[in-house]
Amino acid sequence: MISVEGLKVEFGIKPLFDGASFVINDKDRIALVGKNGAGKSTMLKILCGQQKPTAGTVSVPNDTKVGYLPQVMILQDDTTVREEAQKAFADNTRMKERLDKMNQELAERTDYESESYMQLIEKYTTEHERYIMMGAENYEAEIERTLTGLGFERSDFERPTSEFSGGWRMRIELAKILLQKPDVLLLDEPTNHLDIESIQWLEQFLAQSSSAVVLVSHDRAFINNVSNRTLEISCGKVIDYKVKYDEYVVLRKERREQQLRAYENQQKEVAEMKAFIERFRYQATKAVQVQQKVKQLEKIVPIEIDEVDNSAMHLKFPPCLRSGDYPVICDEVRKDYGAHTVFDHVSLTIKRGEKVAFVGKNGEGKSTLVKCIMGEIPFTGNLKVGHNIQIGYFAQNQAQLLDENLTVFQTIDYVAKGEVRLKINDILGAFMFGGEESDKKVKVLSGGERSRLAMIRLLLEPVNLLILDEPTNHLDMPSKDVLKEAIKAFDGTAIIVSHDREFLDGLVTKVYEFGGGKVREHLGGIYDFLRTKKINDLNQLGSQPQMMAAPKAATKAAATTTSSASPSVTPEGEAVLQKTLSYAEHKELQKRKNRLEKAVKQHEAKIEQLEQRLKELDELLMQPENASDMTMVTEYTGIKRDLDEEVERWEKASEELESLTQ
Repeated sequence: MISVEGLKVEFGIKPLFDGASFVINDKDRIALVGKNGAGKSTMLKILCGQQKPTAGTVSVPNDTKVGYLPQVMILQDDTTVREEAQKAFADNTRMKERLDKMNQELAERTDYESESYMQLIEKYTTEHERYIMMGAENYEAEIERTLTGLGFERSDFERPTSEFSGGWRMRIELAKILLQKPDVLLLDEPTNHLDIESIQWLEQFLAQSSSAVVLVSHDRAFINNVSNRTLEISCGKVIDYKVKYDEYVVLRKERREQQLRAYENQQKEVAEMKAFIERFRYQATKAVQVQQKVKQLEKIVPIEIDEVDNSAMHLKFPPCLRSGDYPVICDEVRKDYGAHTVFDHVSLTIKRGEKVAFVGKNGEGKSTLVKCIMGEIPFTGNLKVGHNIQIGYFAQNQAQLLDENLTVFQTIDYVAKGEVRLKINDILGAFMFGGEESDKKVKVLSGGERSRLAMIRLLLEPVNLLILDEPTNHLDMPSKDVLKEAIKAFDGTAIIVSHDREFLDGLVTKVYEFGGGKVREHLGGIYDFLRTKKINDLNQLGSQPQMMAAPKAATKAAATTTSSASPSVTPEGEAVLQKTLSYAEHKELQKRKNRLEKAVKQHEAKIEQLEQRLKELDELLMQPENASDMTMVTEYTGIKRDLDEEVERWEKASEELESLTQ
C-alpha cells in the first residue's frame, strides 16, 4: 500500500535515520516505537506527505487515502461539534447537492421523450446508486456513533467547538479522521486526550477497521492491544519486527544482548590490534604485519548499541513522617458550579498506605475532588484530611510553577537530599534529561519536558500523601516504569487520576469511578474494574453488587470485602446470637465454617497453580517455533476451562463462608 525505500532525514551533522526501507500492507497494525527524539513523529509526517526526506522515496498509490492525526494541530472554532464532524463527509455532501439539483431538474422538465432527458435520468440513476453504495444515507448515524464512542454526549453535538477544551477539540479531529475511513491511518499519541472508556472504544474501532494503522503511543496496553507489527527507530536505523508490541519487547532484549556480546568482542579485537601496533610500530621486521593491522583497524565498522534501558533503575521516595490511619475521609461531600452539580453524596475513606485510582470520563469531577482535598476550592459536606499529612501534589499545570531561570540540574539539585544527590544524573537520564540536556534552562523546555521535570521534583520531596493528576501524559514507557516502581515502593498513601491502564495495573488496589454525579467504590485492581464494566451496563454500574476481587487478591481483600458488602455484627448482637444458639448448633456451625475455610484455601492454591501453568504456556506459545504446536494449544484451552470452573467453585465457597460469618 505504501512503500518506503532508502529513507534518510538530516537535521544536523548526524542523520535522524538513514537507509530506512519497509512496506505498509493492508490490515497492518504497526506500532512505531523508539526513544523520544528518535524521529517517530517525523516519520509519520513523511508518510503523510507533510515533510520531505533528505533522500529516499515514499511511494503512495494515487487511490490510497491517508488520514493523519498529529500531536498538536490548529483547530477551528466557528462551527458546532456536529458540523465539524460532517466535514468528514464533504464528498458525500457535494454528491447529495448534485443529486438534489438533478432531481429538481427532472421535476421541472416536461420533454420526457427527448434524448437529453433520458441521459439525465441515466446519470441520476448511476449517481444515486453510487451514493447509496457509499453508505452516504447513514452518515449521520456514523457521526453519532463515533462521537459518543469518543466520549461526547448527544447534548454536545449542537454546542460550538469553542466551548470545549483543547483535548476535546482534538477528539473532534480524531472523529473526523476516523469517519473519513482512510486506507492508511497515522496516529501520533491519540490516547493523550482520551479517558479509559474512549481508549477501549478506539481499540475496538481499530480492530474492526479495514484501514492499515501506523501508531505512536506511550500507552503500553493500548499499543499492545492494537498492534500486530512493530517498527523500531534506533541508532538511526529502522528495524522491522513482525510481532505485536509485547513480543517485540522480548525480542528486542535478546537483540540487545547479542549487540552487547558483539560489541565486547569487537572492542577486544580492536584493543588487541592497537596493542600489536604500539608494540611493534618501530620494529622493521614487523613493519608488514603492523601495516596490515592498521588497514584492518581502519576497515572495522563500529558496532552501535541500542540506547541503554533505564527502566530497571529503582528510585525511592525519601523517608517521611507516619500519617494518621485515615489520610482522607469524605462524608456527604458535594460540589456545585452554579446550577451544575459536579457530584454529591460522596462518602469515602482512604486508609494509610492504600494506592487508589480515580477514573471516569473527562468532566465528571476527578480533578475537582482532588482540589477539594487540597483545599483549593470550596464545597459542602465534611472532608477531613488526617493527622500529620504532608501532601505531594502533581497537577496538570504543575510545570508552569517551575523557576524558568534555573537549569534542569539546578531544579533537581535544590530539592534532592542525602544520597539521592549522588544519583541526580542517573535520575535525570531515566526521565530523558541525560547528558547536555541537564544544562538546559527551564525556559527553553517544551511543555512535556517541563511536566517530566516537575514529576522528578515531586519524587524527591518527603511526603506521605501523593496526589497525581494524569502523571503519565508526557512520559515515555521507561520513565513510566521508573515512576510506577517508585509509587509501588512508596510507604505512604497515593491517589492517582489516570486513564493509563497499564500504569495503574498492579499499582492500585481500589478504584473510585466518577460518573453521573456519583462516586462509586470498586475493590480490586484496574482490570477487575474494567471486567465488571464489560459485564454490566455503565449506566447501571452504581446499582450492581460490589465487584469481587480477582482470585489472587482474594485472600488480601476477603476481610475488606466482607465488611463492605454486608452489615457487620456488633459485639452486643454477637452476644445475643451466641445465647440463642445451642452448644450443638454452634459446634455444627463452626464445623461448616472450618470446612469452607479449608475449601477456599484449596481452591486458591489450585487457581494459583493453574495460573502459573497458563503463564508458562503463554511464554512458550509466544516463541515462533511453538506458535503452531497444537498440543500446547490444546493444553492451554483445557487449563483455561479448568481455571474458569475452579474460580466458580472458589466464588461459591467464598460466598457461603461470608454468609456464615455475618
